[in-house]
Amino acid sequence: MKKLCRISALLLVLLPAVLLCQTTPAASAGSFRLHKFEQPIGEETYTITAEGSSLILKTDFKFTDRGSSVPLTATLRTSASYVPESFVISGKTSRMSDIDTAVTINSANAKLTGAGRAGQTATIRQGKDMRSVPLPQTLFTISGYAPVAVQMEMMRYWRAHGRPAQMATLPLGAVRIQDRGAQTVQVNGRDVPVERYTVQGLIWGMEVLWMDRDDNLAALVSTDAEFDHFEAVRDEYEPALASFVASAAHDEMALLTEMSSWLPGRRTGTFAFVGATVIDVTGKSPISNATVVTSAGKIVAVGPSSEVKIPTGAQRIDVTGKYIIPGLWDMHAHYEQVEWGPIYLAAGVTTVRDVGNEYDFITQVRDAVNSGQALGPHMLNAGIVDGDSPYAIGITRVNSPADAEMWVTRYHDSGFQQIKIYSSVKEENVKAICADAHKLGMTVTGHIPNGMTAYEGVDDGMDMINHIVYIANLLLPKDFDAKKMKGSARLKVMASIDVNSEAARKAVAFFAQHQTVIDPTMTIFEMQFRPASEPATDMEPGIARVAPELREQLVSGGLPPQLAPFGQKIVQHDLALIGALHRAGVPIVVGTDQGVPGFSVYHEMELYVKAGFTPMEALQAATIVSARAMKVDGDSGSIAIGKRADLDVLDANPLDNIHNIRSVHSVVANGVLYEPGPLWESVGFKPE
Repeated sequence: MKKLCRISALLLVLLPAVLLCQTTPAASAGSFRLHKFEQPIGEETYTITAEGSSLILKTDFKFTDRGSSVPLTATLRTSASYVPESFVISGKTSRMSDIDTAVTINSANAKLTGAGRAGQTATIRQGKDMRSVPLPQTLFTISGYAPVAVQMEMMRYWRAHGRPAQMATLPLGAVRIQDRGAQTVQVNGRDVPVERYTVQGLIWGMEVLWMDRDDNLAALVSTDAEFDHFEAVRDEYEPALASFVASAAHDEMALLTEMSSWLPGRRTGTFAFVGATVIDVTGKSPISNATVVTSAGKIVAVGPSSEVKIPTGAQRIDVTGKYIIPGLWDMHAHYEQVEWGPIYLAAGVTTVRDVGNEYDFITQVRDAVNSGQALGPHMLNAGIVDGDSPYAIGITRVNSPADAEMWVTRYHDSGFQQIKIYSSVKEENVKAICADAHKLGMTVTGHIPNGMTAYEGVDDGMDMINHIVYIANLLLPKDFDAKKMKGSARLKVMASIDVNSEAARKAVAFFAQHQTVIDPTMTIFEMQFRPASEPATDMEPGIARVAPELREQLVSGGLPPQLAPFGQKIVQHDLALIGALHRAGVPIVVGTDQGVPGFSVYHEMELYVKAGFTPMEALQAATIVSARAMKVDGDSGSIAIGKRADLDVLDANPLDNIHNIRSVHSVVANGVLYEPGPLWESVGFKPE
């Protein structure tokens, strides 16, 4: 009996070690195929090896985005149960964002307590900055959406440590992981079981990922550091990519619908806004002490309060001393995650034109938002097409007139208003796209493809042009080749253009004659060409209010001291060119190309005033001029009876100072009244 007890005791001592040996993974390796807009663009390879009691993950992540290399490496050291010990990551997370971070867990003599890890700290290096922080009880070391293998190790840690509702991450932030249930995907004719999860906190917004029965990450659907759609799929699951993307879209739509139902400060019904000054942006004088009545999503009355009869049962909103303007537009949106919905509304943006997205995703989002089932601004769509080349994007390719007809017809039949041409479409196909689109009553916008000029694009039928750079390019020397000329030499030439030259006058006159609509997206160029020594918050104070996951990538970048003067000249020339186009009568519309979510709409308008617009003209560029460009000014863009009830209530007069456009007190979108504070907070931003 005593011998049996000794054997039992020995087994109890050995059992944890035996179980650990059974659950500790052996050395392994794997790879993921990386995609943007479902187009394969690169690969990540990783190895996991044992070193003593630790596991060492080494991963090499690299993709090529529109001709630019985006390399990233990381080393993660954990215990056998995935408890992090150190983490180093360096390289790029997008074409325009760098990362250089290290986290070391200082665990000597540490003692685990209910409140955390007593005596345990982490040393964090981000660039040259160093700091030490105490550790919470559960945490993982990870920084953003990539590398994908680090997310796999995070999921293994989470599943092995009680699946906490929230888990701290270092160097900053926290993640919330939800198990969304079992799913079956088709891989080469086989049904393969996977488990689906949503992750919030690594990027701004929600990711969806899948783990297989071997505890490997099978697929990830996310957005990269440029907010673009990003997908990573383990090699053996590549045939199921479309299924993964569709499933992720379903989860994002569910989140969008949930937001609509629980958001505080959301009110519906008939409203009478009484006492404000109404600025209808048509050129008429503002109406002081006015009343605006909205009902069933429409404006039903507007005028001096003494003349407007308030309907029985209307909710009376006292807005004395405030200013009512039409809801703002963003004419260069990339609505690639549902979190843009509340952010746009919080900023007073009630209409967006999405100019390039995944077809299945954006059609679902548009239909849900425009029907009132989900939270977001009214949406118009330009369907993107590109041609085959190393610089291409997405999978909607036009390499022949037959491709042009197919894609234009598909987009038209799906309710898109425009086609967006990207940078690798050949000129003969540009002509075919424009001709097919015009036959169906659609317009054409986009980039000027490589090898073409803006003159040729417009002559071939393009109605609109994205980005002021394509107009500025007409003033460059004829032998200028941006791909061959790099660094300081390239910037010097770009900075040397003469906006008062004959070439500039010719360009301005040409676009005025053709009434070509231009969305300059100056905010992204100003940010790109700013001195690295200048804090990004000086340029855009809204960065201080963004979600923590966004802040680091928004404040990084800029030009070094030797190049910054050239960058500043480029910005000045671009603003002067925008001013000259505007004075000549060229329609200029406000578009951001994302930038700083919400706030870049304000800043684009502020830059137009720097370019010579009056505050009223800047306001019109973000409202009625945009509506006219999209041929919907009968429904939107100004404050008039019968138009959609899209209104912003401001605390200060934007005609006195365009910066007052930021003083949004409340927003009405399609007749629904919102308070901005809860909208900002719903996606992790700080309210005012």
